[in-house]
Amino acid sequence: MSLGFDLDEEHELLRDTVRQFALEKVAPIAEELDREKRFPYDLVAEMAELGLMGMTIPEEYGGGGTDTLAYAIAVEELTRIDSSVAITVAAHHSLGTLPIYYFGDEEQKQRWLPDLASGRKLAAFGLTEPGAGSDAGATRTTARLENGEWVIDGTKMFITNAGTDISSCVTITAVTGDGEISNIVVPNGTPGYVISAPMEKLGWRASDTRELSFQGARVPEGNLLGPRGEGFKQFLEILDGGRISVAAMGVGLAQGAYDLAYAYAKEREQFGKPIAKFQSVQTKLVDMATEIEAARQLVWKAAWEKDQGRDFRKSAAMAKLFSGELSHRAANWSLQIHGGYGFMDEYAISRLYRDQKILEIGEGTNEVQRMVIARHLGL
Repeated sequence: MSLGFDLDEEHELLRDTVRQFALEKVAPIAEELDREKRFPYDLVAEMAELGLMGMTIPEEYGGGGTDTLAYAIAVEELTRIDSSVAITVAAHHSLGTLPIYYFGDEEQKQRWLPDLASGRKLAAFGLTEPGAGSDAGATRTTARLENGEWVIDGTKMFITNAGTDISSCVTITAVTGDGEISNIVVPNGTPGYVISAPMEKLGWRASDTRELSFQGARVPEGNLLGPRGEGFKQFLEILDGGRISVAAMGVGLAQGAYDLAYAYAKEREQFGKPIAKFQSVQTKLVDMATEIEAARQLVWKAAWEKDQGRDFRKSAAMAKLFSGELSHRAANWSLQIHGGYGFMDEYAISRLYRDQKILEIGEGTNEVQRMVIARHLGL
């Protein structure tokens, strides 16, 4: 029997590198980016240089050729400091780029992946619609073939990375026939493809979130991603993998909230001693530390199963569910430890508190995760 929990040297080096980058480059400007709702172009460029924008894409297409575990570690370390930066990486990689790598033909891979995997350009994935969220199969966007082109009509909602100055394309789900959903790549700049102004959000304020509308937008027939009618199956596979990265975000946010609470509790004095000496505060810190360790192991197991070619869907859903709910508890406990200061925007915990909630909604709500897990339990 072989069982080990130590990271190898390569993964430890990656973790340390991303942690140093997050502390030195992201942390000093995270509050400013959030306040100004400003997309972090400079940070994206630096992350591209570090090879973080296409980590699991093979080197032949411009990526890093790493495993899923390395990717999860990087996402956790970024989220520990700022969720907006982390989701920019995660949405671009898991949702924007991987569909083209997994389902595209060689011509499509050669056309899109070098710019995307290297981080020179960003990609988005258009699944959610105003009336189709958890029930993604209720897609209303349509695409019909006409003279060798797909003519697309419909609306997508809450789409990440679609409207930046370096956004290249969006892969959308569309009804292409009776009971048939397909995935189609739509380049930015396509006539009839309209991108809204940035949406106002509770959290993730420095990330790019848009509503997309398609008004007779035309793209070549060859922009179909994979076989026609396979879109539903494809996006389920993409969501399964994406849950690992969002679960890693949950762990990262919880760890960041713990770090802030721990430091504050050690320095804040009341009744003549640091509040870390009071049992009620210690209990919260102990519970956070324990649950973070458990959540991290869930994420790493799901990543390991994916890298081993095993069925990781249940593990990914469990990791996403547990880490998302943990991040809620950790952010709440951390703010409570900060007291009135935690309610002030000048303290980072207020940003983490706002950023947290979407981790229980995006990439499948908590309720959907429980549905997925129930199916895998045979219920």
